[in-house]
Amino acid sequence: MPRLVILAGAALFSVAGGVSASSFIGTTDAIGGSLVNTVEATSDAISGNDKVILDARADAASFVGSNGAIRGAYLEAALVHVREQHPGLEASDMQLAEAILAR
Repeated sequence: MPRLVILAGAALFSVAGGVSASSFIGTTDAIGGSLVNTVEATSDAISGNDKVILDARADAASFVGSNGAIRGAYLEAALVHVREQHPGLEASDMQLAEAILAR
């Protein structure tokens, strides 16, 4: 009898583990998909040869390199410009600065 209880418990844990794993995978897929959409929207928002964006590259590098501590005037102008052009964009200052550098 104790052996049957142990086997039943092991079977229950293995099923629960499978359900938990698929739930975890579904959650990470949803988060990953959301992040990809944000990155694509951010890249689209700063595409082109916009002078405000091009002028902000050095400031963006300082901002990213200092983990947000150094905020230059050109970067501030670019952030305002991007947010005015794309009011629904949900990107942090860091994400926008990284996208400016990636151009």
